[in-house]
Amino acid sequence: MSEEIIVINPATREEIGKVQKDSQDDIEKKIDLADETFKSFKKLTAYERADLLFKWADKIDKNKEEIAELVTKEGGKPLTEALGEVDYANSYIRYYAEEAKRIYGRTVPSSKENNRIVVTRHPIGVVAAITPWNFPVAMMARKAAPAVAAGNTFIVKPASATPLSAMKFIDLALEAGFDKGVIQYVNASGKDAGEIFTKSDKIMKLTFTGSTAVGKKLMSDASVTVKNVTMELGGHAPLIVHKDADIDKAVEGTIASKFRNSGQTCVCANRLYVHEDVLEEYTEKLTAKVKELKMGNGMEDGVKIGPLIDEDGYDKVMNQLEDAISKGAKVETGGQGNKEAGYFIEPTVLSNVSDDMLCMKEETFGPLAPIQSYSNLDEAVAKANGTEFGLAAYYFTENYATGVYLTDVLDFGVLGWNNGAPSAANIPFGGLKESGVGREGAIEGLEPYTETKVTSINL
Repeated sequence: MSEEIIVINPATREEIGKVQKDSQDDIEKKIDLADETFKSFKKLTAYERADLLFKWADKIDKNKEEIAELVTKEGGKPLTEALGEVDYANSYIRYYAEEAKRIYGRTVPSSKENNRIVVTRHPIGVVAAITPWNFPVAMMARKAAPAVAAGNTFIVKPASATPLSAMKFIDLALEAGFDKGVIQYVNASGKDAGEIFTKSDKIMKLTFTGSTAVGKKLMSDASVTVKNVTMELGGHAPLIVHKDADIDKAVEGTIASKFRNSGQTCVCANRLYVHEDVLEEYTEKLTAKVKELKMGNGMEDGVKIGPLIDEDGYDKVMNQLEDAISKGAKVETGGQGNKEAGYFIEPTVLSNVSDDMLCMKEETFGPLAPIQSYSNLDEAVAKANGTEFGLAAYYFTENYATGVYLTDVLDFGVLGWNNGAPSAANIPFGGLKESGVGREGAIEGLEPYTETKVTSINL
């Protein structure tokens, strides 16, 4: 008898569904199907692939509410956020439906007489993806859409905590007219799927969103077959509020960055550095806004803060909170957790924060906002850059020269200048240092799903 994955609602700790696990044989059969289907799918014209993607997007629009409810029930995020995630995911499908028709080659001037050089781009083959629980449909769409637009077949292993919404998303692709071998899902542990994907000589590219530790393991294993990889890994984002910032704008941006999905995003602001001249005003205004955030079941009206995904996530945030308080941090608001019915932690603002606190040294993944003051901007920059991660950073200043300076000196791949949510389908997304390899979104997110061929022709 095959094993099952039990899906739990983190707001109630109740079972909401069961998913059958795929065995190794099941997964390998799906890889074989993807490999066989690729032979015919790659021959479709770009316009035919674009048409299928647009039809998929239309199906998603018609089923948006159902998908969003699944996202909320299995992941905990408020329904309004879940609806936003579905729209965000669909923006990638529509964007790459257009970009499918813009995969261009070029001719290169030759150094020889009667010789012509032509550069062309071609699909890679079978693409395997492993996606996270915090954005179960958006992260899958951000990988599937460019892969399919380029003419590849695609197989994804969604997170075991949140498989239902991703499965529904892919079922709609089949309803839209995609052959079942073009877009598939498998349900298994990340470890098992990762081993099968990396060892398979039929999978030509692996794309992963998740922790840096797991990403390193996958990259190492994928090197055996020299796979093309895209890795979107961990973050430890700083947020700088300089003395010339618009404080209301800074508070709004902090809320958008820090408390989206209860702080469970890889680009959440984790470390807040605020200039001493505006520290009191910023802290007071941020605290007042955070106190207004309603916590509860994401299916309830007005809820802005849902539960943490599971007990491990809850315990990590509470450990950071308790560590900070024990070392002198002051709780401006929040600070309490309760996991009797669901994994809830109040949105929390801490002041009097020091560098030795865990929340300033490791990624939080929860609704905890620690504030530290600074007097010199270069001091803030040094602390912001003082991490192995380089995914996202945020800064608030109304001075153009200061903003340009921070753009130049902050070692992060995604920068928000007076902007707490700098992400869209038409801009590249990805990190520096140990936060990843490659980019997703925009043309930079399409090219990694293609191979380049050069043909030198003697006339």
